Formats: sequence, structure tokens, C-alpha cells
Amino acid sequence: QVQVVESGGGSVQAGGSLRLSCAASGDAWCQYAITWYRQAPGKEREFVSNHYSPGRTSYAYFVRGRFTISQDHATNTVYLQMNSLKPEDTAMYYCEAESYHPSGSPRCQGTGRGRGTQVTVSS
Repeated sequence: QVQVVESGGGSVQAGGSLRLSCAASGDAWCQYAITWYRQAPGKEREFVSNHYSPGRTSYAYFVRGRFTISQDHATNTVYLQMNSLKPEDTAMYYCEAESYHPSGSPRCQGTGRGRGTQVTVSS
């Protein structure tokens, strides 16, 4: 099983910054690909950013250049640094962790999702 805990949400004014954290845990032998999604009231969930491994990251076009995803290998925590926040970034942010092993071992094929952390950006 994969456990996921998010933290770091809050309320800021437009132009401000927040850093979200996603801590994944489970089988210590496995590695974790982390994806951030967000969902605003009345809207569908949308992809924000993904960290598969160092150097293998991706971003939605609407956050590129403003958000940065990174990983602390020692704690298996992935951070989403969000700068130049806009009111349209207001949403519940969710983290999803997918376990894998470079060998492709089926031992690491679990997925965990967090409960979400609220980000509110006021104009």
C-alpha cells in the first residue's frame, strides 16, 4: 500500500507564494512517481505537475514558469513551489503517488492519493 500525506496549503494574495509537500510512504524498496492535481469548485480535476525522477518532470501549461516541482530523496517528499500565484490557482490540490521500481518489479505497483490541501489566492 502507498500512503500519501499533503501539506502546505493556505491563503495568499495574488503574486504570493506557497510550497506544497507530498510525502509518500510504503514499501521502502519502491520509488514513487508523484503527480499533483487540482480541482476548483464546479470544475473538473486537472493535472498540474508530475515528478517521475530527477530530470523527468512535467507541468501543465498554465503553471509552467511559475511552479517548480522537486524531490527530497532522503525523506521521499516532493515539493511543489508555487510562485506568482493567481486567483485562478485557487483550488484543492491533491497529490497522487504511484510506486514503481526501475526493474519493473510487480512488487511496486501501488497507488495512493492524499486528502488534498486547499490553496486560496485572493486578488
